[in-house]
Amino acid sequence: AVPRTASAPPREAPPPPALVTATGASPGLVHAALVRSGQQLYADNRDLTILTAVGAGAEVIADGSVHIYGPLRGRALAGAQGNGQARIFCREFHAELVAIAGHYKVLEEIPKDLRGKAVQVWLEDGQLHIAALDAT
Repeated sequence: AVPRTASAPPREAPPPPALVTATGASPGLVHAALVRSGQQLYADNRDLTILTAVGAGAEVIADGSVHIYGPLRGRALAGAQGNGQARIFCREFHAELVAIAGHYKVLEEIPKDLRGKAVQVWLEDGQLHIAALDAT
């Protein structure tokens, strides 16, 4: 006869590994309505995405980047808490003012050939740059 041994209790599956997330990260704020003159929209510690237009006299501000999928006629400020890596992206550029981490340009300083175009705005070596986005 085969000696009988006590069976070991069933083993529990190890717990799943913990998810690692970036500290302080939160999903971006998505705004689907028109941002009208006199309105101010702020994305605290995150990116801001506007699905429509930003009207003249309106202001959109984010601690991260700003993405605008309609015309930008008002003001857009990215990197509001000093994030120099933030950018502004816009499909139709008519901005009154753009700023990244406190560096800004007003309408009069923006090249006329960029008006109405899809552009990106970024900060490099302390200078604000604006360039058309190529449709390739």
